[in-house]
Order: sequence, then structure tokens, then C-alpha cells
Amino acid sequence: MAEDYFDLEKRLEEASKFHGDLCAGITIGTRMTLLGLKAIGIEDPKGKDRKDFMAFVETYRCPADAVLAVAGCQPGKRTLRILDYGKTAATFVNLKTGKAVRVSMNDKEEDKTQEKTRAMIEADPHTKEWAMRPAEDLFDIREVKVELKPEHLPGKPLRIVTCSVCGERVMDLREIRKDGKIYCRSCVDGERYYSPL
Repeated sequence: MAEDYFDLEKRLEEASKFHGDLCAGITIGTRMTLLGLKAIGIEDPKGKDRKDFMAFVETYRCPADAVLAVAGCQPGKRTLRILDYGKTAATFVNLKTGKAVRVSMNDKEEDKTQEKTRAMIEADPHTKEWAMRPAEDLFDIREVKVELKPEHLPGKPLRIVTCSVCGERVMDLREIRKDGKIYCRSCVDGERYYSPL
């Protein structure tokens, strides 16, 4: 199973089926996932090793779908965390050994000071051929340390509480305690991604 799992063509097919097409982002994300899992010693991420690792993805774009499809990790299982930094990067952590690597796209040939607008990107898109360039030309892979708190780990919720203002449930130590009461973050700071009607 281990050798078959790292077959790039099979993983690209799997990721493109999940995503809906095989774009440069899916190719990059698939390659990042395989590089990261191999570096931390995960050989069978959807089988015997499925509970032994976590991935932290730094974008909500196509590479995130590739990590989800290829590694089999999921936000609902708490094995995939998406941190929207807008970067094509992912960190893979072996939960048994603590070994972690961050794989980031760092195109060695691009001008580091260039700013690309949407029009420029559409006129000169990254192609699948571009995304298949040698790994050393596209990626930086470095060992990192990830501080994992109990509330970040897979498994059942550590605790569930109820906000004293809105009455909604808050899980996994995300509440704020103030003046002897329990609050959700949006009731404390007033920030929401939605507006009540």
C-alpha cells in the first residue's frame, strides 16, 4: 500500500475527481501533500495511519481541496485545520512522533517583488505543466515545531458550554469567561461574519 499511495498520477486523479478538474492548484496541493506525508513518515493516510497525523493548510484555494482529497484528513474529524493566510503552504504533523514539516510554494524563478493583478493572472495563468516542474524549483520543505494544544487534537469535544447571551453552544475551550459568566467570542467582541436581520 505505501508504494502505491505515493503514485502521483493516481493521487492527481483522486484529487481532480474530488475538486472537479485538474488545475495547477490541485497539482501543487497534491504534490505538497505527498511530499509532506512522506517527510513525516505517514505511508497510509486513509488506512492504518489515518489517526496519526494532522494537516494545517494556509489557503482556502484549490490546494486545500487536494490536501483533503489526497490525505483524507477532514475539518470535522479535526485532522485538517485551515488557516486562511492566503499562502500556498501546508504543515503536516505526525501525532505519534511529533515530527512536523511545512511545505510551501516558493517559485525560485519568479520575481519576488512582483505584484500580480487578477488580469495579469488570467493572461498568464499557472498551467499544469508549470505545476509539474521539479520539486526543488517550486517548494521549500522545512522541519518545524507545532505546539498542539488539547483543544486542537482529534477526538470528541473537551468541553461544551452555553453562551450566557445568545444561548448557543461553544465547544473546545473557545468560550470567553468574564465576570463569572460564559460568552461566545461574537457576543464579547461583537464581530460576526453575518448580520442578524
